Amino acid sequence: MSDTNNSNTMWGGRFEGGPARVMEKINASIGYDRRFYTQDIRGSIAHATMLADQGILTRDDLDRIVEGLNTILREIEEGRFKFSAALEDIHMNVESRLRELIGDAAGRMHTARSRNDQVATDFRLWIRDTIDRIDAMLVELIEALLGQAEAHAETVMPGFTHLQVAQPVTLGHHMMAYVEMAGRDRDRFAETRRRLNESPLGSAALAGTSFPIDREATARALDFDRPTANSLDAVSDRDFALDFLHASTVCAMHLSRLSEELVIWSSAQFGFVKLSDAFSTGSSIMPQKRNPDAAELVKAKIGRVMGAYVALMTVMKGLPMAYGKDMQEDKETVFDAADTIELAITAMTGMVADLEPNVAALRDAASSGFATATDFADWLVQNLDMPFRDAHHATGAAVRMAEDRGCDLGDLPLSDLQTIEPGLTEAVFEALTVEKAVHGRKSYGGTAPAQVRAQIARWKEKLA
Repeated sequence: MSDTNNSNTMWGGRFEGGPARVMEKINASIGYDRRFYTQDIRGSIAHATMLADQGILTRDDLDRIVEGLNTILREIEEGRFKFSAALEDIHMNVESRLRELIGDAAGRMHTARSRNDQVATDFRLWIRDTIDRIDAMLVELIEALLGQAEAHAETVMPGFTHLQVAQPVTLGHHMMAYVEMAGRDRDRFAETRRRLNESPLGSAALAGTSFPIDREATARALDFDRPTANSLDAVSDRDFALDFLHASTVCAMHLSRLSEELVIWSSAQFGFVKLSDAFSTGSSIMPQKRNPDAAELVKAKIGRVMGAYVALMTVMKGLPMAYGKDMQEDKETVFDAADTIELAITAMTGMVADLEPNVAALRDAASSGFATATDFADWLVQNLDMPFRDAHHATGAAVRMAEDRGCDLGDLPLSDLQTIEPGLTEAVFEALTVEKAVHGRKSYGGTAPAQVRAQIARWKEKLA
């Protein structure tokens, strides 16, 4: 069923009838691409200014266009702008309102451009702004992690592999691992920003334009490094959105890993940390419960972010040059992913900043599970000149002996240990304390408190 009253006057000259009602619903993107209003108006002002500088637009028309666009910007920001689904998208909503405000001069603004290069420009500007916001959030997360690392540079805890006690480390060292991850996330977003920072404006529909435009000028006005070099690629490229979603997915994965550790550590079975009331909830039936809901929700968010990446990759994978309406499906998933990752980073920053480690529980757990077995083997190598493989075998025998007796390595009598290796002396027991173990890991990037503090200092300098 069609409705001729809904024919879009912005592009409908070719058509006698209007679109079916369902066509209006499936075709309109204004419900979500209204987010582009700041970028769209900024791009239009830059384009119109360039047209006037090139003599394509009169100065009088430019002044009216700029004044009208600034009026529209205020209307939107103040909630007074009436968006119309019949006008499809943010570009046509803005242009239609501009025509109401200033008359025919509004129609001259679209000279030498298309909605294809317009939306590509808006999208790049929006993702660039979003990356700048996310980067600031990641800095806050890193600072929260550094605060915990600094406070607990000497707090001993078990290091795990396969979620089994492996070697003692410090909580500060553990926190610094996530600092490194967040640092790489910043790098990925920064690289995405660097690659996307080219201006598609002036590529028009797909082939460029016959008007004597200055694409370098509009690129400069919008703080792009340069204009895109191929008009076909410029309007059909969404690599920048995929890059953003990839960086967001990896970041969400890092947050998910930390979230899972917080869930485990805050359980009664571990009791390593306490999450603050601000990031915990209770149970409707079990009054003793303290649930790490914020951590669990952050952990789950990767599904939405990774789903957005897969969705856009699926949209783009089979598209011929240049623009296809399929590409209208590029925005909602990106918007949702951006909202999700910003929320997750903010929640994680709060959880880390409020975290209360149980120093005693961490220390006790570090002493369990034969965590200093490697230090026993290292002592044999360093003091008895034993090949490491032989030391490994001897240590395994000592662990088996302790296991059979239900005690730790350090609790075995020296005489019993000497049945495994006669060269052992009382000095070996010094190596078997968790404090000695962590202080001994002094290699660059190791868990020794001195190394942890050095890395904290390096990161503080980097952020400064």
